[in-house]
Amino acid sequence: MFEILKKLFYKEESSTEINSERKFSSDELQIATCALLIEIANADFLFSDEERGNVISMMKNIFSLNENEVSDLIELSEKKINDSVSIFEFTSIMNEKLNQQEKFELLKNFWRLVLIDNKLDSLENHLMKKIGATLNVSHQDLISAKLLIKTEKGKIT
Repeated sequence: MFEILKKLFYKEESSTEINSERKFSSDELQIATCALLIEIANADFLFSDEERGNVISMMKNIFSLNENEVSDLIELSEKKINDSVSIFEFTSIMNEKLNQQEKFELLKNFWRLVLIDNKLDSLENHLMKKIGATLNVSHQDLISAKLLIKTEKGKIT
Protein backbone atom coordinates (compact mmCIF):
# COMPACT_ATOMS: atom_id res chain seq x y z
CA MET A 1 0.00 0.00 0.00
CA PHE A 2 2.81 2.37 0.80
CA GLU A 3 4.18 2.02 -2.72
CA ILE A 4 0.86 3.15 -4.19
CA LEU A 5 0.72 6.08 -1.77
CA LYS A 6 4.31 7.05 -2.51
CA LYS A 7 3.66 6.96 -6.24
CA LEU A 8 0.50 8.99 -5.83
CA PHE A 9 1.86 11.72 -3.55
CA TYR A 10 5.53 11.86 -4.50
CA LYS A 11 5.23 11.55 -8.26
CA GLU A 12 8.08 13.40 -9.90
CA GLU A 13 7.30 15.30 -13.06
CA SER A 14 9.89 16.44 -15.52
CA SER A 15 9.68 20.01 -16.76
CA THR A 16 8.59 18.79 -20.19
CA GLU A 17 5.53 17.08 -18.67
CA ILE A 18 4.25 20.17 -16.89
CA ASN A 19 1.79 22.31 -18.78
CA SER A 20 -1.37 24.27 -18.11
CA GLU A 21 -3.62 21.21 -18.35
CA ARG A 22 -4.05 18.78 -15.47
CA LYS A 23 -2.26 15.49 -16.09
CA PHE A 24 -3.44 12.34 -14.34
CA SER A 25 -1.20 9.44 -13.44
CA SER A 26 -2.15 5.86 -14.18
CA ASP A 27 -2.43 5.43 -10.39
CA GLU A 28 -5.21 8.02 -10.38
CA LEU A 29 -6.99 6.16 -13.17
CA GLN A 30 -6.70 2.93 -11.19
CA ILE A 31 -8.12 4.60 -8.09
CA ALA A 32 -10.94 6.21 -10.07
CA THR A 33 -11.86 2.91 -11.74
CA CYS A 34 -11.73 0.99 -8.49
CA ALA A 35 -13.75 3.66 -6.69
CA LEU A 36 -16.52 3.52 -9.31
CA LEU A 37 -16.57 -0.27 -9.18
CA ILE A 38 -16.96 -0.09 -5.39
CA GLU A 39 -19.68 2.57 -5.71
CA ILE A 40 -21.54 0.36 -8.20
CA ALA A 41 -21.21 -2.69 -5.95
CA ASN A 42 -22.54 -0.66 -3.01
CA ALA A 43 -25.37 0.99 -4.96
CA ASP A 44 -27.95 -1.51 -3.71
CA PHE A 45 -26.42 -1.40 -0.20
CA LEU A 46 -25.26 -5.02 -0.55
CA PHE A 47 -21.57 -5.46 -1.36
CA SER A 48 -21.59 -9.25 -1.68
CA ASP A 49 -18.54 -11.50 -1.65
CA GLU A 50 -19.27 -12.29 -5.30
CA GLU A 51 -19.23 -8.57 -6.15
CA ARG A 52 -16.01 -8.06 -4.19
CA GLY A 53 -14.41 -10.96 -6.02
CA ASN A 54 -15.55 -9.49 -9.32
CA VAL A 55 -14.07 -6.07 -8.43
CA ILE A 56 -10.78 -7.74 -7.55
CA SER A 57 -10.77 -9.77 -10.76
CA MET A 58 -11.61 -6.75 -12.92
CA MET A 59 -8.88 -4.61 -11.38
CA LYS A 60 -6.34 -7.40 -11.83
CA ASN A 61 -7.33 -7.87 -15.48
CA ILE A 62 -7.75 -4.22 -16.49
CA PHE A 63 -4.52 -2.97 -14.91
CA SER A 64 -2.41 -6.16 -14.66
CA LEU A 65 -2.18 -5.93 -10.88
CA ASN A 66 -1.45 -8.63 -8.34
CA GLU A 67 -3.61 -9.54 -5.33
CA ASN A 68 -1.72 -7.30 -2.87
CA GLU A 69 -1.80 -4.30 -5.19
CA VAL A 70 -5.56 -4.70 -5.69
CA SER A 71 -6.12 -5.06 -1.95
CA ASP A 72 -4.18 -1.84 -1.30
CA LEU A 73 -6.01 -0.12 -4.14
CA ILE A 74 -9.42 -1.10 -2.75
CA GLU A 75 -8.45 0.24 0.65
CA LEU A 76 -7.21 3.51 -0.84
CA SER A 77 -10.25 3.81 -3.11
CA GLU A 78 -12.63 3.34 -0.20
CA LYS A 79 -10.89 6.22 1.60
CA LYS A 80 -11.17 8.37 -1.53
CA ILE A 81 -14.89 7.55 -1.77
CA ASN A 82 -15.42 8.61 1.84
CA ASP A 83 -13.65 11.91 1.13
CA SER A 84 -15.36 12.54 -2.20
CA VAL A 85 -18.30 14.82 -2.88
CA SER A 86 -19.54 13.07 -6.03
CA ILE A 87 -18.65 10.55 -8.71
CA PHE A 88 -17.50 13.45 -10.90
CA GLU A 89 -14.19 13.40 -9.03
CA PHE A 90 -13.59 9.95 -10.51
CA THR A 91 -15.21 10.31 -13.92
CA SER A 92 -13.31 13.52 -14.64
CA ILE A 93 -10.06 11.56 -14.41
CA MET A 94 -11.46 9.01 -16.85
CA ASN A 95 -12.58 11.76 -19.22
CA GLU A 96 -9.01 13.07 -19.32
CA LYS A 97 -7.36 9.67 -19.79
CA LEU A 98 -9.76 7.56 -21.86
CA ASN A 99 -11.16 7.80 -25.37
CA GLN A 100 -14.78 6.91 -26.19
CA GLN A 101 -13.99 3.27 -27.04
CA GLU A 102 -12.09 2.79 -23.77
CA LYS A 103 -15.00 4.35 -21.86
CA PHE A 104 -17.40 1.98 -23.64
CA GLU A 105 -15.27 -1.02 -22.63
CA LEU A 106 -15.20 0.27 -19.06
CA LEU A 107 -18.99 0.67 -19.10
CA LYS A 108 -19.30 -2.96 -20.18
CA ASN A 109 -17.27 -3.97 -17.12
CA PHE A 110 -19.46 -1.78 -14.93
CA TRP A 111 -22.58 -3.49 -16.35
CA ARG A 112 -20.99 -6.92 -15.72
CA LEU A 113 -20.71 -5.97 -12.06
CA VAL A 114 -24.24 -4.54 -11.90
CA LEU A 115 -25.73 -7.66 -13.49
CA ILE A 116 -23.65 -10.21 -11.61
CA ASP A 117 -26.68 -11.17 -9.51
CA ASN A 118 -28.93 -11.22 -12.62
CA LYS A 119 -30.98 -8.37 -11.16
CA LEU A 120 -31.02 -4.69 -12.03
CA ASP A 121 -31.83 -2.69 -8.94
CA SER A 122 -33.27 0.79 -9.59
CA LEU A 123 -30.45 2.35 -7.55
CA GLU A 124 -27.84 0.55 -9.66
CA ASN A 125 -29.58 1.64 -12.85
CA HIS A 126 -29.73 5.25 -11.65
CA LEU A 127 -26.03 5.22 -10.75
CA MET A 128 -25.11 3.79 -14.14
CA LYS A 129 -27.05 6.60 -15.84
CA LYS A 130 -25.15 9.15 -13.73
CA ILE A 131 -21.84 7.52 -14.55
CA GLY A 132 -22.66 7.44 -18.26
CA ALA A 133 -23.67 11.10 -18.22
CA THR A 134 -20.55 12.24 -16.35
CA LEU A 135 -18.36 10.16 -18.66
CA ASN A 136 -19.90 12.06 -21.59
CA VAL A 137 -21.16 8.82 -23.09
CA SER A 138 -24.39 8.89 -25.06
CA HIS A 139 -27.43 7.20 -23.58
CA GLN A 140 -27.49 4.98 -26.66
CA ASP A 141 -23.95 3.75 -25.90
CA LEU A 142 -24.85 3.19 -22.24
CA ILE A 143 -27.82 1.03 -23.26
CA SER A 144 -25.78 -0.73 -25.96
CA ALA A 145 -23.18 -1.72 -23.39
CA LYS A 146 -25.91 -2.98 -21.06
CA LEU A 147 -27.56 -5.04 -23.81
CA LEU A 148 -24.22 -6.53 -24.89
CA ILE A 149 -23.59 -7.74 -21.34
CA LYS A 150 -27.13 -9.07 -20.99
CA THR A 151 -26.63 -10.98 -24.24
CA GLU A 152 -23.23 -12.19 -23.00
CA LYS A 153 -24.91 -13.49 -19.86
CA GLY A 154 -27.77 -15.01 -21.86
CA LYS A 155 -30.29 -12.78 -20.11
CA ILE A 156 -32.18 -10.87 -22.77
CA THR A 157 -35.13 -9.13 -21.15
